[in-house]
Amino acid sequence: MLVEDIKKYCMSKHKAYEEYPFGDVPICYKLNRKVFAQIYPYPDDYKITLKCTADAGQFYRMVYPEKVVRGYHCPPVQQPYWNTIYLDDFPDEELLNMIDQAYETVFNSFSKKVQRQILEESNEDDD
Repeated sequence: MLVEDIKKYCMSKHKAYEEYPFGDVPICYKLNRKVFAQIYPYPDDYKITLKCTADAGQFYRMVYPEKVVRGYHCPPVQQPYWNTIYLDDFPDEELLNMIDQAYETVFNSFSKKVQRQILEESNEDDD
C-alpha cells in the first residue's frame, strides 16, 4: 500500500489529525492528542508503528513473524502495546484492519466522558 493511501485512510478516522512532533518523520496520526499510528515512509525501510492491546500485538507478531515486531522505538515497558509493521508485501486489508484496531484502542483508552464528547462532536458535525 502506498504511503499516500495509508495517510488518507488514517485521516478518514473520525477526529483524527496529522502531526509532526519529531520533525519530518515519523508522520503521526492522533486522536485527542494520543498517537494511534506513526508512518516511516523511507523507501528502504518502509514501516508503520500502530497502537494495540497486548493480546492483539502478540497475535499479529505470531501470525506475521517476519513482518510484525514489537514497537522498535519504544521502551521495553511500552513495547507490548505497539507493533511495527514492515510494509513491503504486507496484505493491504490486514493493514487497514490493524489501523482500525489502533484507532479503536486509543479511543477506548479515554474515559467514557471523553468518548461521549468525541462522539457528540461527531453528531454536531453531521448537522
